Amino acid sequence: MLIARLIADPHNLETRLDAAIAALEGAGLRVAEAAMLDFCGDVLELSLPEGDPRVLRRVIDDHFAPVDVLVSPHEITAPRVFVSDMDSTMIGQECIDELADFASLKDQVSAITERAMLGELDFASALGERVGLLGGMAESAIESCLAERIRPMDGAGTLVATLKARGCRSVLVTGGFHHFADPVAGQLGFDRVVANRLGVADGALTGALAGGIVDSAVKRQVLLDEVAQLGGDVTSLATGDGANDIPMIEAATWGIAYHAKPKARAAADGTVDRGDLTAILSLLGIPRSDWIAK
Repeated sequence: MLIARLIADPHNLETRLDAAIAALEGAGLRVAEAAMLDFCGDVLELSLPEGDPRVLRRVIDDHFAPVDVLVSPHEITAPRVFVSDMDSTMIGQECIDELADFASLKDQVSAITERAMLGELDFASALGERVGLLGGMAESAIESCLAERIRPMDGAGTLVATLKARGCRSVLVTGGFHHFADPVAGQLGFDRVVANRLGVADGALTGALAGGIVDSAVKRQVLLDEVAQLGGDVTSLATGDGANDIPMIEAATWGIAYHAKPKARAAADGTVDRGDLTAILSLLGIPRSDWIAK
């Protein structure tokens, strides 16, 4: 069985659906049923007896992009574990870029960040280079940056609160820093935070990290550990936007790439390319009447 749920521009939706079904049949994939979900009126669900998820995703992109979509080889339900990246996923900024702007270093730091997100630069090396540029900055600048520039992504609080109401444990895991992640997690309602820790001495950043690095392997392991603690057979959801998120996206029952870079999109079971984070709730089949606004 193969299930695809998608949210697309309603204009000419039926015509595009007919074309997509024809394209799928031409690729050897038979659509057994196509219908709008009764409890999520803007969600179109396709059911196929079998098929290659990659082919299904490609056809959906070809005919409906930009589209929010989730493809699954089994029934889609609310997860028991939710693990998410922070920068450009749960918040709309890259914290280290914003912090660097306080030191007039944003261009240099942003260039390194972009190369790392695209998978062109080793994450640990990139992180070390960026943190090193911030050496000597007053720790108080972090609080100012957080207050003035860091904002939750639209729908982030509602996503976390709604999943929590359904018994889901949520973890914010980021290659960013506790100075930012702890307040963000508290605001959004995450149960746990895993992040890097900036070195501080005499009220200023040292230009180094204190402790180990949270990289892609750590992100994946956090997801696996959280699942194992609940019995090992529970469903999990992971969201992220960059190359560093790919291992945890691939390890989750459902990995969703949020307005993501191409490599992350290709690795995911689904993408959100047009809506905000509440689109994930619709793709999971959670009715809007059950959302917990936050």
